[in-house]
Amino acid sequence: MKTRYTILFRIYLLFLCAGLPAAMTKDQIHLAYIQANEAFSKANKMIDDPNQAQTLYQQAILGYQKIIQTGQIHNAKLYCNLANTYLLTGDLGRAILNYRRAQYLDSSNPDIHKNLNFARSKRMDRFTVATPKKILKRLFFWHYDFSIKTRLIVGGVCLSILCIWLMLRMWIVKWPAVIPVCSVMALLLSGMIASVVIEQHTLSTHRNGVIITEAVIARQGDSENYPESFSESLHAGTEFEVIEQRPAWLHIKLSSDQNTWIPAYSAELI
Repeated sequence: MKTRYTILFRIYLLFLCAGLPAAMTKDQIHLAYIQANEAFSKANKMIDDPNQAQTLYQQAILGYQKIIQTGQIHNAKLYCNLANTYLLTGDLGRAILNYRRAQYLDSSNPDIHKNLNFARSKRMDRFTVATPKKILKRLFFWHYDFSIKTRLIVGGVCLSILCIWLMLRMWIVKWPAVIPVCSVMALLLSGMIASVVIEQHTLSTHRNGVIITEAVIARQGDSENYPESFSESLHAGTEFEVIEQRPAWLHIKLSSDQNTWIPAYSAELI
């Protein structure tokens, strides 16, 4: 009897594994990447045949998605390529979504920032950033404008100067401006470290997302029965922070600090 159950269990596992997508080998991933890039390149040259160009863009999208989903490859370049392709197909929501994913993996890449800002400029929705956020962005500009890599470099330079200055002070009693220079370097170093720690904590504890449907009605609660939050729909590319996530609805906060609810199918999380 025990042997019978063992055989049945193995058969069950066999069927279970058969339903799972097979992992891609390195050669398959490399080939899929080359094919996706070739489709993207050909599409860019199809100026006189936009329909064929769109078909090729879709092939490129499928190739990049296959590498991400089946090949389990997640890097900034891949997400940026996927975002570029979505942008050229007119899918603004998924373009911004994947630029944000690329930015999360490589916040120091200037091309990602440039492309993301360009995609954002094409959005239909325009929200006024809340005044407190504007003030914070001006006061702590390095936190919002500098990449993590830049902040780490600045912090490293400050630490080096601080150590060198203290060593020179130990060797040369009358070494000038020890306290002012060390104080400034220590302050800058603390600011850079605090900025990086805060950003990493925010990324790990806060979920952000992007609306991917062409338009969605935002409501004052998690049901179609609730009244609309705004006089107009929200559109593809609108970014938000998740306040609460339910099976069919997302409670979100917009950049204007306005809270609303949207159907979960209308957006994807970064």
